Amino acid sequence: MLSSVPPPNAGEGAILWEESKCEAFSVMLSSVPPPNEGEGAILWEESKCEAFLIMLSSVPPPNAGEGGNTTGGKQMDLQKINQILLDTAYVHTGGSSEELTCAEYLQSRCAELGLEAKLEAFEVDMATIEEAKLLIDGREIPCKGYFNAGSGDVEAELCYLPNTDPCSLKQCRGKIVMIDGYIRYWLYQDLLDNGAVGFITYDGNANYADRDIDQRELRSFVSNGRKVPGVNINAKDAIEIIRNDAKTARIVLKQQEYKGESHNVILDLPGEIDEYIALTAHYDTTSLSTGAYDNMSGSIGILAIAEHFMNKPHHYGLRFIWCGSEERGLLGSKAYCAAHEEELKKIVLNVNLDMIGCIMGKFLACCTTEEKLVHYIQYLASELGFGMAARDGVYSSDSTPFADKGVPALSFARMAPNNTATIHNSYDTLNVMKASQLQKDVDFINVFVERMVNAKNCPVAREIPEKMKEKLDIYLNRKRDKENN
Repeated sequence: MLSSVPPPNAGEGAILWEESKCEAFSVMLSSVPPPNEGEGAILWEESKCEAFLIMLSSVPPPNAGEGGNTTGGKQMDLQKINQILLDTAYVHTGGSSEELTCAEYLQSRCAELGLEAKLEAFEVDMATIEEAKLLIDGREIPCKGYFNAGSGDVEAELCYLPNTDPCSLKQCRGKIVMIDGYIRYWLYQDLLDNGAVGFITYDGNANYADRDIDQRELRSFVSNGRKVPGVNINAKDAIEIIRNDAKTARIVLKQQEYKGESHNVILDLPGEIDEYIALTAHYDTTSLSTGAYDNMSGSIGILAIAEHFMNKPHHYGLRFIWCGSEERGLLGSKAYCAAHEEELKKIVLNVNLDMIGCIMGKFLACCTTEEKLVHYIQYLASELGFGMAARDGVYSSDSTPFADKGVPALSFARMAPNNTATIHNSYDTLNVMKASQLQKDVDFINVFVERMVNAKNCPVAREIPEKMKEKLDIYLNRKRDKENN
């Protein structure tokens, strides 16, 4: 992060001076002992970064040239990137008041550019937990109850289910089942079909000091109207439960379920014709994460693209959609596609940004399109000297609902190794981000978008290949993936 702070003036000497200042500041902080590992340490790190950003807030951004604008037109500078990451460094889950605050913040950022963005509300399931309790052999285990899993008090024999083959599933009848990973559609339906009366999941990492527990929900498209109580616990407790050969479990879950609102933020830059390219990025977070990497980075990315094109003529129009409630099952992009189904016919391409600009990791394009686009992106990257990989497939993000409606769609991402940056937990903070890398990622995407938006005819065929339709059916639970159960 320190290396991404802009020098006061462009030029090699200024850059060396700035790097020296960063190093000095880093050395100064290294003598300050952090608190013990866990939430306190994370907050200490965030405060340290915030202090550094505040110290540099009086430093002007670089002049245009070597250290400034690299693609022509307006471009978001490093100071702005860091400021937005800092301004949005709070948990803002889908449907919460904090998510609305973040949506209004993005709207205000557009207004600062002289651009008018609008908020578009859509309905989401919400819940308030009144009581969530897990007892294992009579001993209470810290837990969080699943939102929208109904209410109930159930006690039964405990069954750990590491495998989900038919033989293993037969062990579920009349039991509370602990599973690895997430509760997904086919697994949940299998559990209920085989008589499970409750479920336990776990998250976190046994090698980390924290005992964080994610707040999860039983999504409506997973339950399909069938609800049994469930709780989520920390991985350390899950290991101890199985190590000790626990016999019985009791889940107490009481909650109020209701309908709430989430919001998409929508901005239009009209072109010469009424067809357009849709750019998307989600801005919500999970319950433990402030979401710098996943996905304020992508949200900054499409804001930077809007800034780049706002005063430049373009053949196709550009529509920017900051999607709400992506982390809850792509709800924002699904709601947008449902509410704008007729308008989708005018979209020639969807470009989605989800997780860019991290310090470590490789850049990727995943195309739910004809295979020709994969090769086009590879050639473009080679032409520009930008290292990346491209493939066809279905990316688990807001590009998928567009592709499912027949709109060619792709997602750009920079995928960090898990030991350098992780998501959906309290370690996804601005500490894993590098503003200059985010800027480089956006520079490449700008070149790609510029070629598409100014094409006489968008070269990407407006059709989804059959093999992609098959993958969409599997991803959206319309068809079972027999290879992976």
